[in-house]
Amino acid sequence: MITFNEIGTIRSPHKEREGAPIQPAGAAEFEGRVEVFSEYREGLSDLDGFERIILIYQFHLSEGYSLMTKPFLDDTKRGLFSTRAPKRPNQIGISIVKLLKVEENIIHVKGIDIVDGTPLIDIKPYVPKFDAFPDSRAGWIDAGTRSAESARADKRFTI
Repeated sequence: MITFNEIGTIRSPHKEREGAPIQPAGAAEFEGRVEVFSEYREGLSDLDGFERIILIYQFHLSEGYSLMTKPFLDDTKRGLFSTRAPKRPNQIGISIVKLLKVEENIIHVKGIDIVDGTPLIDIKPYVPKFDAFPDSRAGWIDAGTRSAESARADKRFTI
């Protein structure tokens, strides 16, 4: 059995799944904050030197999954693991957001595509030399049927 401890709560202007951006690329103007529980505050030391951070969180509003799913960016059913659909065997999501500032146990961010009240599992620094591979192939997404910048969540992954 794998167990994760919630280390904080993500706050955003997105109060519901429907209508929220589906990726940070479509959330550039949205600001939010990450409220890290006080017992983890010391772990935020030195984080403010990074421009971006990776938020790892629980898709707490999702239940169940299907191994074939119709993603937001396409009308064709795809294998679940070739998508970033929220209904997954393990309800883990990731978003890379811009770090604006750290104040005590609060991290202010921009480019947030996460629903308000989402449980935070972990934070990692985004390191371009480690994490960026801009010339990589992106499978079916390269066909560009829809744009993540303009796509918004609909009801397809609601309970």
